[in-house]
Amino acid sequence: MTNVLNVPDKTFTREEVKKHNTEDSTWFIIDSVVYDVSEFLDAHPGGEAVLRQVAGQDATSAFYNLHRHEVLIKYNDLAIGSIKGEKQSIITPRPGDLSPVPYAEPLWLTPQFKSPYFNDSHRSLQKAIRKFTDEVIAPEALEKERTGELISQDLIDKMSKAGILHMRMGPGKHLHGVNLLDGAVKGEEFDYFHDMIMAQEQVRVACRGFQDGNMAGMAIGLTCILNYGDKNPALKKRITEEVFAGKKKICLAITEAFAGSDVAGLRTTATKTPDGKHYIVNGTKKWITNGVFCDYFVTGVKTDKGLSVLLIERGEGVETKPIKTSYSPAAGTTYITFDNVKVPVENLLGEENKGIYVILSNFNHERWMMACATIRYMRLVVEESLKWSHQRLVFGKRLIDQPVIRQKLAKMIALCESHQSWLETITYQMNHMPYSEQAKHLGGPIALLKMSCTRAAHEIADESVQIWGGRGLTQTGMGRVIENFNRGYKFDAILGGAEEVLGDLGVRQAMKFMPKAVL
Repeated sequence: MTNVLNVPDKTFTREEVKKHNTEDSTWFIIDSVVYDVSEFLDAHPGGEAVLRQVAGQDATSAFYNLHRHEVLIKYNDLAIGSIKGEKQSIITPRPGDLSPVPYAEPLWLTPQFKSPYFNDSHRSLQKAIRKFTDEVIAPEALEKERTGELISQDLIDKMSKAGILHMRMGPGKHLHGVNLLDGAVKGEEFDYFHDMIMAQEQVRVACRGFQDGNMAGMAIGLTCILNYGDKNPALKKRITEEVFAGKKKICLAITEAFAGSDVAGLRTTATKTPDGKHYIVNGTKKWITNGVFCDYFVTGVKTDKGLSVLLIERGEGVETKPIKTSYSPAAGTTYITFDNVKVPVENLLGEENKGIYVILSNFNHERWMMACATIRYMRLVVEESLKWSHQRLVFGKRLIDQPVIRQKLAKMIALCESHQSWLETITYQMNHMPYSEQAKHLGGPIALLKMSCTRAAHEIADESVQIWGGRGLTQTGMGRVIENFNRGYKFDAILGGAEEVLGDLGVRQAMKFMPKAVL
C-alpha cells in the first residue's frame, strides 16, 4: 500500500527546518513531512513545552511514542511541505482499506490464505460495508460514544436506504428484491457468512455503547415478528415495513430485575379482559437495550398457564427511563414500566402460554451475533496492541523487543484465531440447517462458543491493559480502543445469557444426545 498524507508540494532541507526552533517560528518533521505549529502551541492539548522540545528536529519517534496516526490526519492543515528527496513511509489508510498488520484481519481476508467458506459475494459485501462503516457510521459513533447521545435519525435513514437494517436480521425473504449496498450482494444469495460479515465489520468503530445503540434492539426484537408474526399478516407487514424504513424503532423486552437468564421467573403479567379481546399488562423490565427511543416492545409476559410474548406499542401506561451503566448512554439502556397497558390479543406472537419457545429460539441468533462481535473486537485489540508494541519505546527498546510482551501477544492472537475458526465452523452449520434444526442441534454449541469467547475477551482485556499501561485506562488518545474494550467486554458475558448459564446449557444439550450404549 502506498497511501500517504496529502501535503503541499513545497520542499525543504533538514537544515532549513533546524532554523525554525524559536518562540515565533516552530517547525518539526514527522515521517518526512514538515509541520509549522507556531500558531498551534497554545492549542496543543499536551501543552506547548512538549512541542518546543522537538522544535527544528525530526520528531517522528517522539510523536508515535505518544500519539495515534489519526492525529496527523486531523491536523493535516499544519503540514507545509516535505523534506526534499524523502518520501513518507507511514501508511495512511483510506476508507474501506484492509489493514496490513499481521492478524488484524481474519485469515479469509488475508491474501496469502484461502478459505472454503467465502466467495466473491462475501468479499464484495465486506468491501462495501467497511467503506460505509468508515465513512458514514464511524464519525457519528465516535462522537455519540463520547457524548452519550442517542443515534441520529439521519444515520438510521442512511442505513435503511443502504439495506443495512434489512441485513441485520440475517438471511430470509425480507431481503429478496432489496437493494443491498448498491448491489454488493443479492438478497436471495445472502447467507449466514454475509450475516457474520455485517456483524463483525460494524464493530470496528470500537464504540461498545454505540454498538448496542445502533439498532441492536431491532436486531434481536424484530426477529420475533418475522418468525412468529404470521397469525396477523397485516400487523407483521406494518411493523416490518415501518422498522426497515427506519420510521419506527423496536426492541426486545424480556429481562427484569427479578429474572435475567432465568427467563421462567418473569413477573410481568398479561391478564385477558372478560371479553377476551385484550390483555392488560402490568410489570417492569430492566436493562432493555434501545428501550428509551423505541416505539414497539417485544415483551415476555406471564399468562394464566405459562409464558407468552406480546408486541406492545408505546402509548398510555408505558413509561421508559434511561439506566446508567458502565458503557456509554448511547446504548439507550432502559427501565420500562407497564401500568395497565391494554394490548390487543392479535398482538400475541406465537402461541399463548408457549412463549418460552419464541424466546429460546430467538436466543440462538442473538448469541451468535454477540459472538461475532466479541471476536471481531478482540481482533481489533490485537491489531492495536501489535501497532503500539512496535512504536512504544521503553528502557531504550521497543515493547515488541521484550519477550514478555511477545508472550502476551501470542496468547491474544491464539485466542482470537481459534475462536474465529470455531465461529466459522458453526456458521457453516447454520447455512446447512433449517431454523428448526438449528434450535435442536446448535443451541448448545452456540452457547458454548459465546461462553468461551467472552472468557477469551476477559483474558485479552487483561493482557492488553498490561501492554498499554495507563493509556489502556484512558478513554481518549492512544489507548482509546483498549479502554473501551476493557470497560465494555463484560456486557457480552452477561447479555444474552450469563457465561455460567450458557456453559450449563451446552453440557445439558450434549447430555440429551448421550448414547446409553457407551455407559
